[in-house]
Amino acid sequence: MIDNVSDVPPALADAGDTLMFREAAESAAAVERMLAANADAFAALGERLRAAPPAVVVTCARGSSDHAATYGKYLIETLIGVPVASAAPSTASVYASPTHADATLCIAISQSGRSPDLLAVVDAQQRAGAHVVALVNDEESPLAATADTLIRLRAGPERSVAATKSYIAALAALAALTAAWAQDDELQAAIADLPVQLRRAWALDWSSVTASLSTADNLFVIGRGLGLGIAQEAALKLKETCALHAEAFSAAEVRHGPMQIVDQGFPLLALATSDRAGDSVREAASEFAGRGARVSLADAALDGAGDPPALAAAAAIEPILMIQSFYRMANTLALTRGLNPDAPSHLSKVTRTL
Repeated sequence: MIDNVSDVPPALADAGDTLMFREAAESAAAVERMLAANADAFAALGERLRAAPPAVVVTCARGSSDHAATYGKYLIETLIGVPVASAAPSTASVYASPTHADATLCIAISQSGRSPDLLAVVDAQQRAGAHVVALVNDEESPLAATADTLIRLRAGPERSVAATKSYIAALAALAALTAAWAQDDELQAAIADLPVQLRRAWALDWSSVTASLSTADNLFVIGRGLGLGIAQEAALKLKETCALHAEAFSAAEVRHGPMQIVDQGFPLLALATSDRAGDSVREAASEFAGRGARVSLADAALDGAGDPPALAAAAAIEPILMIQSFYRMANTLALTRGLNPDAPSHLSKVTRTL
């Protein structure tokens, strides 16, 4: 069990003094707290949504939280079949556009719950008739006070600028919400086992990725389907903690214009789930490797046997496990590149976008 730095094997603990390391290492415990705190809320929300299904789900988030929303979109659309769209916050905060939200479920996701443009969208959605579900870490925030249904992320204080445990708690909350709505027993069992699997994922060795990216300037991160949101998150973390220009693409989209710049030695991080979407990632990774790209493929279908290793689980859970392993690598990579992952230049923990 790996809940803190002292539990980490000595060979892997050399980068364990950062806040990012310590906070990401708490993800399993954070998910345990989140699931325990919201069991009744998930059950009640699932019953409500089955009794009065929304015609559409609108998500509202920025940054890492928006990447969690991408994951939620694929979960809801694949398991429930209700379309999910991302709100453009500027339509409320800048343009003050009219909002029509009949038969709408609005899911707002935020660590701080204090960004003015997010609050403006939520207010507009709620006044137009949407039921607002807030996934928020700060339970004293305006977003928490506004919500019709509050899902407490319970990640605890997060002082590093890079969000880690709060992002993983949000992913787990979206999985639990969708599983309760769909009454999916298999997914619910996988979510119950998620803290154990997160501890396993945290112990995996991604040092080959650190070595591959230590002197890189640019790279692509690719995923597909349920894995796209974590590809987006990984690319963001490489930018903000490692000052590395990383762009996230779907394995389907990367074959269009972006593939033109993938040639000999170009770094590529591929995150493949064990389902059909993962097949697409594996195919793209193989194609790019054939062109001389320097490919790191985390393949859940190999259940820990690949390099870097990724764990097999329910397909909806595998992305959460991969991003947990990735966070540890990103922390080490930042230090390797001479950077402080806790305090990136020009960034602050709470972004108050208008």
